[in-house]
Amino acid sequence: MFGLYITHPQVRIDPDIPVPQWGLSELGAARVHEAAGSTWALTMRRIISSDETKAIETAQILAAACGAQVEIVHGMHENDRSATGFLPPPEFEKAADWFFANPEESFHGWERAIDAQQRIVSAVERILADHDTSEPIAFVGHGGVGTLLKCHLEGRSIGRDRDQPGGGGNLYCFSLADRRLSCDWTPIETWQGWM
Repeated sequence: MFGLYITHPQVRIDPDIPVPQWGLSELGAARVHEAAGSTWALTMRRIISSDETKAIETAQILAAACGAQVEIVHGMHENDRSATGFLPPPEFEKAADWFFANPEESFHGWERAIDAQQRIVSAVERILADHDTSEPIAFVGHGGVGTLLKCHLEGRSIGRDRDQPGGGGNLYCFSLADRRLSCDWTPIETWQGWM
């Protein structure tokens, strides 16, 4: 059976609200609703979410479609960037490039990439340790830590070249039996399901 890592799609950016409290934009919510009508979404049996608002909102829409409960797990949050506060998109992209290129160093007080990777890998493995591998499971979270998890699953060094395209609302699939990826980042609306 399979596991999915799903990133939240577009959000309402508000510099006056802490980033973890940002919610989905109208476009982001519409994309999740479209994905929730997909065959793969209806087959999910367990939905695990980061404790950030945008991830919870994504998970709730998917869970409503398949009748699952949302399980919120502290420790699946995005890499901690609170030291710098909000960065405008061009500055954020430069900072993210640096974060992935220098995984053992902190960007102006950000959580280091190696620490964020260890945190997300540990959270996912802890959940999967007692998960019934005959049941599909989805982890709903964020692009940065999702990429760090993906690098781990692929046995590759941390690098932004493994990051999702398009800024959110993507997924990748992996086998629960051996943790091998069966698809790369794919938009949530267009994924055709486990093969």
